Amino acid sequence: MTGDDGYCVILCTCPNDEHAEKLARSLVEHKLAACVQITPVRSFYEWKGEILRDEERLLMIKTKTVFYDKIEDFVTMNHPYEVPEIVMLPITGGLEKYFKWIEDICT
Repeated sequence: MTGDDGYCVILCTCPNDEHAEKLARSLVEHKLAACVQITPVRSFYEWKGEILRDEERLLMIKTKTVFYDKIEDFVTMNHPYEVPEIVMLPITGGLEKYFKWIEDICT
């Protein structure tokens, strides 16, 4: 599988479990993602001239690359942050059966 074959992981942080789980469930229910994993992360970043440290939840959204724009719009409209992290990472290899599963789920 090459990077042009159409699958990606989209990273997105949320402020807490409630927001992360609601967003993850919605993405799967709307068939925009085949799977969304949530893991705790500690983020250090600069925002409005201040260095901040927050406990966040990182969503790892597995989907088809063609869904990126829809997911960006969906997350932006349903996210509490003024500027949410939405980063697409192309998948450059992996198990063909897994990609078939993503293809079957994301419609």
